[in-house]
Amino acid sequence: MRRLGLLTTMVLMLVLALPGLALAQDGPTVADLSLAMDTVWVLIAAVFVLFMQAGFAMLEVGFSRMKNVGSVVAKILVNLAIAAMLFWAVGFAIAFGTGNAIMGTQGWFLAVPQNAVNDVYAGLSWTQVPLSAKFLFQVAFCAVSLAIVWGTMLERTKFAVYVIFAVVFAGLLYPLVGHWIWGGGWLTELGMQDFAGSTVVHLSGAMAALAGTLLLGPRLGKYNDEGRPVTIPGHNMPLAVLGVLILWVGWYGFNPGSTMAATPQIADIALTTTLAAAAGVLGAMLMSYAYRRHVDVGMGGNGAIAALVAITAPCAFVAPWASIVIGFVAGVVMYATLVFVDGIGVDDPLGAIAAHGMGGIWGTLSAGLFTTPELAAIGRPGLFYGGGLYQLGIQALGIVACGGFVFLASLAVFATLKATIGVRVKPDQELDGLDIHEHGVYGYPDLVATDYQNGNGASKIPDPLDRTAEGTV
Repeated sequence: MRRLGLLTTMVLMLVLALPGLALAQDGPTVADLSLAMDTVWVLIAAVFVLFMQAGFAMLEVGFSRMKNVGSVVAKILVNLAIAAMLFWAVGFAIAFGTGNAIMGTQGWFLAVPQNAVNDVYAGLSWTQVPLSAKFLFQVAFCAVSLAIVWGTMLERTKFAVYVIFAVVFAGLLYPLVGHWIWGGGWLTELGMQDFAGSTVVHLSGAMAALAGTLLLGPRLGKYNDEGRPVTIPGHNMPLAVLGVLILWVGWYGFNPGSTMAATPQIADIALTTTLAAAAGVLGAMLMSYAYRRHVDVGMGGNGAIAALVAITAPCAFVAPWASIVIGFVAGVVMYATLVFVDGIGVDDPLGAIAAHGMGGIWGTLSAGLFTTPELAAIGRPGLFYGGGLYQLGIQALGIVACGGFVFLASLAVFATLKATIGVRVKPDQELDGLDIHEHGVYGYPDLVATDYQNGNGASKIPDPLDRTAEGTV
C-alpha cells in the first residue's frame, strides 16, 4: 500500500508538472536570454555615450564667457539632431554597410529585412543584437565626434556653419573613416587596432576642428600687439569640471560598451579606462606645476579627457599597468601640445586639438606598443610584447591616412563656407556675444545685462524680443 501510495503521488505530480514543462519548451531559451542581456547592455551603453553630450555642453559652457553660453547649448542640440538624422539616412550604411574597401554601399535608411541584416551590414555582423541597438550605439559615437569639432571654434563661429558642416561630417566624413577601420574597409583588412575609436571618433573630430580653427582665426583679444597669447578665462570652472566628470562616466559606455555584448571583459575594460583617466589627471597637473608653478584645475580636467581618449583604442588589448602609462603620458603630451598650439597662434578655447588630437594619436600608437598576445583579438601583439614593428606601423598608417583625409576634406568644406557665407561673425557681434546676435536670448540675462551696463561690451544691446532691432537675427 505504501508503494502504491508513493506511485500514485508521483503520477499526480507528473500530471501537474506537464503544463509547466510544455510552457518551458515554448519559453525563452538560454540563447534568447543571452541575446536579451546583450541588447540591454548595448542600449545602456548607448545612453551613457549619448549623455556625453551633456558633458560636452557643461565643459564648453564652463570654458566660455557668459555672453556665449546660450550659443553653446544651441549648437549641442542642433548638432545632435543633425547627427541622428544624417547617420540614419546615409552615414550608418556608409560606415557599416557591405560594399568595398572605401565605403559601404547598402543599407540606406535602415530599410533592411530582419533576415538580411548581417548580409547588408557585414561590418557589424559579429554582434547579434538587433539592428536598432547597433544603430543607436553607433549614432551616439558619431555625435561625440561631431561635438569635438566645435570645441576649438567657440565664441566666434556663425551658427549656420555648424549646421552645414554637421551635415557633411555626419553624413560622409565620419562614416568613411568608420568604414575603413570598423566596417570592413582597407584598414580593417590590415588589422588596425582601434577598439572604441581613438582614431575613428577622436582624431577625426580633432582634425576637422584644426581645419576650421585655422581658417577661423583666434578670438578678439586672444593675442596682444606683440603676438603673445593672452589668457581668456572661462566663466565657470565648477561647470567645466562637472562636464569632465560626466564625460568620464560616459566613457564607461564608450569603451566597455564597444564589446556590444554583456561579457566579463567589460569589467576589465572599465578598469583600464579608470586607471588611465586617473593617471592622466596626475600627469597634466604635474606638468602644470612644473611649467607655471601652480596646479591648473582646467588642465587637470583636460588631462583626464586626453587619457580617456588615449585609452579608447587599446582599452581591450592592454594590461592594467600599461593603461596607467598610457594615461600619464597622454596628460603630459596634452599639456605640452596645448602650450605649443597656443604659442603659434592657434586659438583653441577648449584644448580639443591637444586632448582629442594628440590623445588620439598617442592612444592609437600605444596599441602598437602595449597590446598583449593574449588580448590581441585584432591584429598582432605590440612592440613591447615581441610583436615587432608591424602593428605599430599599421597604427601609424591609420593615423596618417584618416587624420590627413579628414583634415583636408574639412579644410575644403570650411574654405568653401568662408568664401560664400563666411565662417565668422562680425567683430561687434563677437564683442557683444553670440547669444544675443545669433540666438536672440541671453544665457545669463541679469549678469550679461549688468556687464554691458558697466561698460564691458558694446553700447547697444539688442532686445531679443524686438525682431526689428538692429543686429538681431
